[in-house]
Amino acid sequence: MLHAIDHVQLAAPPGSETQLRAYYVDVLGMTETPKPPGLAGRGGCWFEAGDVRLHLGIENDFRPARKAHPGLRVRDIEAYADRLDAHDAEVTWDESLPGHRRFYSEDPVGNRLEFLEAWA
Repeated sequence: MLHAIDHVQLAAPPGSETQLRAYYVDVLGMTETPKPPGLAGRGGCWFEAGDVRLHLGIENDFRPARKAHPGLRVRDIEAYADRLDAHDAEVTWDESLPGHRRFYSEDPVGNRLEFLEAWA
């Protein structure tokens, strides 16, 4: 029986690890976690914050995920949006999900990310 998502993997182009680290660590506030030795040679990066784990895997024929995306729950969404904006990461608000405040942004390689908070 399913009970949780272990991680979400997004693709990234070869050689983008430095950009990914700057965004996922410095902008989003995640921590990079080491990949197991058997997987480290494939490139890419793994990040986590609390129970959220995102893996960025290298794909030679990379195309960013523009529709498919992870939905990441945040606390104090206004402050989090301000954080992204302060790092020149575009924030696009979307008010169409009842009971939630949410926005979209893109990582430095063009993958779409959704950030949302339920209304109290």
